[in-house]
Amino acid sequence: MRNLLIATMSTTPGTTAAPILRRTSRFAVLVPALLVFATLAGCNHTHNADVMATVNGKAIMKADLDKAYDAQLGEAQQQQQKPTREQADSLRLNVLRQMIDNEIVEQRAAKMNLTASNEEVDAKVAEMKDRLPDEQFNEKLKASNHTLDDLKHEIRRSLTFNKLLSKEIDSKITVTDADVTNYYNAHKSEYNLVENQYHLAQIQVTGAPSEQPGNLQNSKATNDADARKKIQALKNRLDSGEDFATLAMNFSERPDTASSGGDIGFVSESQMKADPAVYAAITKLKPGQTTDILPMADPQSHKVGGYAIFKVISREPAGQRQLSDPAVQQAIRQQLREGRSQLLKSAYLEMLRDQAKVENFYAEQIFKNEAK
Repeated sequence: MRNLLIATMSTTPGTTAAPILRRTSRFAVLVPALLVFATLAGCNHTHNADVMATVNGKAIMKADLDKAYDAQLGEAQQQQQKPTREQADSLRLNVLRQMIDNEIVEQRAAKMNLTASNEEVDAKVAEMKDRLPDEQFNEKLKASNHTLDDLKHEIRRSLTFNKLLSKEIDSKITVTDADVTNYYNAHKSEYNLVENQYHLAQIQVTGAPSEQPGNLQNSKATNDADARKKIQALKNRLDSGEDFATLAMNFSERPDTASSGGDIGFVSESQMKADPAVYAAITKLKPGQTTDILPMADPQSHKVGGYAIFKVISREPAGQRQLSDPAVQQAIRQQLREGRSQLLKSAYLEMLRDQAKVENFYAEQIFKNEAK
């Protein structure tokens, strides 16, 4: 139920380095000028100490950052060893980046009159309450360190983001019959199943600090405690209705699948049986459902090396699937549409970032304090 990260689409879509460092050649040319500017103007760059960042002049306050930070840690903060100062600063930077991206998108949606209405928010809350008894609903809300108003705020953001995407991206994607036919002809062997197959997606988190996450937010757990906190936070957000693919793009730490929304393709039953716990969890699900958090054992040491959540996209019985099969056409059409959608979402968020005036005072403060 915690903070919805719209960077999820650039990813909903944890955080990438600041844009000014992206183009090294241009950065090298600008260094002398930047140094001169910093000397002349640095002393005049003042702001309220409680302002962590601004987006087009709108402030993101320290109290809100602290609240979002605490929400991400959740109950695990009390049960596990507290992060070091460096880990806490890194997490706060990631959370602030998410808040900046959220604000960028919310401002664009407001400009286009696409902000979700109170009626839409209330309807979504009622839908969530229908799934659980009041006592369980309130317990989940408390466990996520949220109030009902916090939840409504997150729901409004999610609905607003979806409306913006629908207008700016999804409405502009067209997949023709020729596209479907061409894809099938190029991948026909993939539709000849020798045994029952499960089309799966996965969100994976590990505590190995040396691994590169490969997700849009550059979000990475650095130890087992961090990994458990992160995967639990993602599970809470899935349970509250957030999109699996968006979260995977932004936070999954499996580089080869994060960019495709966690899609790992078709997995046979015999492959899944290599991990009985995963096999048992997946085979009892219907398409569209997700597993609980599953520990991932290292194949050599057999110790827990990370955590995963799987989603069953579809189940396919053995045999050759023909293009005339409506399910095949639908699967291909959806795959092509989702691939184009994720690409456009990433590009769209980058465009919004480039057009926004962002000042990250917290990042400046950390750099100033640490780079001595």
